[in-house]
Amino acid sequence: MQTLSGIICRWHRVPFVIAADLASSLRDRGVPARKRRAAASGRSPDARHPATGRRVADILHVIGAGHFPPCDGSRCPAAPAQLAIPARKGLMRSCSERAKLLELGRQSCHPYNTFNAGEAPVTRPTIADLAEAAGVSVSTVNRMLSGKSRVRDATALRMRQSAEEIGFAGLDRTGNPAPGDLPRHRLGFLLQQSTREFYQLLGREIAAACRRRRDRIIDPFIEFADQLAPENVAGRLLALGRDCDAVAVIAADHPMIGEAIRELRGLGKPVVTYITDQSAPERAAFVGTDNWKLGRTAAWLISGMARGEGRVAVFIGHHRYHCQDTADAAFRSYMREHAPALVLDDSRPTLEDPGQACDMATALLKNAGELAGILVLGGGISGVLRAFRDVPADARRHIRLVCRDMGPDTRTGLTEGLVTAALCHPLEASSDALADAMVNAVGRASSIAPAMRIVPFEIVTPENV
Repeated sequence: MQTLSGIICRWHRVPFVIAADLASSLRDRGVPARKRRAAASGRSPDARHPATGRRVADILHVIGAGHFPPCDGSRCPAAPAQLAIPARKGLMRSCSERAKLLELGRQSCHPYNTFNAGEAPVTRPTIADLAEAAGVSVSTVNRMLSGKSRVRDATALRMRQSAEEIGFAGLDRTGNPAPGDLPRHRLGFLLQQSTREFYQLLGREIAAACRRRRDRIIDPFIEFADQLAPENVAGRLLALGRDCDAVAVIAADHPMIGEAIRELRGLGKPVVTYITDQSAPERAAFVGTDNWKLGRTAAWLISGMARGEGRVAVFIGHHRYHCQDTADAAFRSYMREHAPALVLDDSRPTLEDPGQACDMATALLKNAGELAGILVLGGGISGVLRAFRDVPADARRHIRLVCRDMGPDTRTGLTEGLVTAALCHPLEASSDALADAMVNAVGRASSIAPAMRIVPFEIVTPENV
């Protein structure tokens, strides 16, 4: 059943906020619901108030201060300004906005009403009116109406509320299709190690990116592989991919995982690699940063801040991670070219284990005098920081520690001055790019080459954390 406000708003073509005030006034005057509805819709203009015997249509007209035409087909007379209805708290934000809405109400008319000579015909609120009411630019309204680019949730909500208040009728039809009209996708995401806060943060950002989509509905299914053995990751990837339209994965490159990607592609389920790539040619896309530039940037930072000669250690999670191996090669390339005085140790795999990373860092710090820097390209930064805190500050002050990706442990290390710099994936931008790549991959022909979505990395230091 429609509300009284809705009946008044639809039948008399007045803004919703005015209709709500009129409906409230009728209720306050004790008019029964049945007679209120009959009078509001014009079906029974002779309905009488039970207490005063006056016509409900007359009451409706008087409390509307002339902005609500009578229901008997007569011309709307002028009404005293002091009879104007009061604004209810929270419905209108300023006197100027109320005056504008009342002017819209004055121009609105009953279907059978006629205008006085010289009066302007009724006009609908324009895009400029909506922009002014919502406190946004006209271009923001146009972007929301077109649906081609995203508008922040808070801004979109404010615009919808303002559109309802001023009677702007085009927003929902053009800019916000009904949920039933939007395409729907089930997207799966296989991340690593649920015990690591970084991957939990990554999962939350991915879910938020799926919710930000305005052109379709995305149901994200986020899972974590705590056991990183390739047979376990491949099995989890197959199980998740069979239940979803597309799946994204973070995993070391291995033939078993490549075979799982190939099998899913044969089922019409595209696989997108995230952060670290795979060698399987059947993958649909890669979303991540430029790891060659990341490695050379890390070398530039350490070589530029190191004091004279010394050793530099490199920690990687595993040799099979493309992103880490590429960054390691780029790091060594820069050092050979620009810092030959620094001696690079062989890469040390941490197997993504903070405990092992702590043991490795502790062994290095026993000869801290000759250590110039440490580059952590994989998991284990929390263990390295634990080892740093166990040695005196004077013994480690000259050591430059650079890592990648920003989790709570890295942020704490930056604020303490232990981490020199972190080279990070921008989580919001990369999550949006991932969701976009997966949507584009759904239904795409398998003959198309993998798409590459490169998101520039961020450099975070103790001074801009």
